Parts: sequence; structure tokens; C-alpha cells
Amino acid sequence: MRPRPRIGITGPDRGGLAAWIMTARAIRRAGGRPVRITPARHPPRGRLDGLVIGGGADVDPGLYGQDPLHLMREIDASEPATGQRLLAYMLYPLLWLLRRLLRTKHHGGDRARDLLETELIRRALADGLPVLGICRGMQLLNVVQGGSLHQDLEGFYREIPRVRSILPRKMVTLAPGSRLAALTGPAPLAVNALHHQAVDRPGRGLHAVAREPSGLVQAIEASGPRFVLGVQWHPEYLPQKVRHQRLFRGLVRAAGGG
Repeated sequence: MRPRPRIGITGPDRGGLAAWIMTARAIRRAGGRPVRITPARHPPRGRLDGLVIGGGADVDPGLYGQDPLHLMREIDASEPATGQRLLAYMLYPLLWLLRRLLRTKHHGGDRARDLLETELIRRALADGLPVLGICRGMQLLNVVQGGSLHQDLEGFYREIPRVRSILPRKMVTLAPGSRLAALTGPAPLAVNALHHQAVDRPGRGLHAVAREPSGLVQAIEASGPRFVLGVQWHPEYLPQKVRHQRLFRGLVRAAGGG
């Protein structure tokens, strides 16, 4: 029997447990073997087959500071189908509570994590490993490749309301013919939004493949056959959404040589 691909998942030393739990679950569901990596928990011996550069609470501080009643109103607004809405009533409050309890308390930069993930990204790209960057991970992937970031997004939302929610309440348009569109399907995709920074100029070999109505980049990917993809949203917090889980399946499939 062929062994499951080993997928490294990065995160901070302090906090980040909610993201680790949900991302590891997504990787297992996709057929992979998750391996946790933090500055204090270095990659284990033996080759990794793929890499997830995870998000971080320091990139989106305070975005979960909403009360459960407000969350229920958001569920009603974002999940019109009865079955999805009933599932959301059970799922999202649990995710909200999990994220509140386990979020990182440190809101500043994380130099040790930056150095670790920069080295991991460079090594993965050099070795041809598939890479998935999530939120902060997408931003760091872009920086490693020489791209730039918007340090604060307030200026993008003067006319368009800024959405901050763990629920999929923001619509993004996917570039036709992109790997992202092939994985999730070409139709506009509803995503969540937990960030306050984003990609400005894509780095070397990277292209914007999803944008929100304001024009802000919501996903980047590398050209060619290699799986190098970054998304601004958090697919790990949308386990019931098949289109989002295809990102993890695509990563594990690529890591297994498929």
C-alpha cells in the first residue's frame, strides 16, 4: 500500500491551535499525513512531500470579536439554503469558539516564524514540492518571490463595505484557465475574510488568479504544471464546502505524484 504523502503545516509557537486542528483535519480527509511545524518544532527527519504555509492571528487581530447572536445573523444572511443553514448553525459557532479560545495572543511580528517559513518556502520551490499558502502564508510566499504587500486595506473599502467574517460572505472571481478554477470550478466563489493585509504586486513567476469586487487580489499561483497556490481566505474553516476542500485534495494529489 502506498504511504500517505507527508504534508508539513506551519504555524506559530504560541496559539494557532485552531488553524492547525482544522488544517490537519482537511489534509487527513484529502488522504495526506499532516506534520506540524513551528519555530520550536522543526521539520522532522525525512522528506516532506508537500507544504502548507498557514495563516496567523497576528495578521488579523481582533477579527473574531463578535458575539454569537451577531454570528447567527450572519449565518442567516450568507446561507440561503435550508440544509446549509442548519449545518452552519452547528458548525460556525463551534469554529468561532475554538478560534476565540485558541487564537494567538501575540499581535506583533514573529521574526522566528518569518525566518523558518521563508527557508521552507525556498526549499520547497527549489525541490519542486507542492505548496499551498493560506492568508499570511500567501502573503509570505509572495514576498519570498520578490512581490509586495498592501500593509493596510482600509483604503480599499471606502465605497465597498469591508467584510470580516469566518463565514463565506465575500464573492471572488476566478481567472479562466487557472489551476484554482480547475480545482474549484470556474464559477465565482464565496470566501471568508479574516485579513487586514494582502498581495499588491505578485512576485516572480506568480500571477493573480482571483480578485474581489474592489480589485484586491484574493489568490495567486505559479505558471506551469507545479502546484504553487496561495489563497487569501481560510479554506480550513470551511470543511463543509466541497469547493474549498478541493484545494487540499489537489495539494495532496500533487504531493503523491498524481
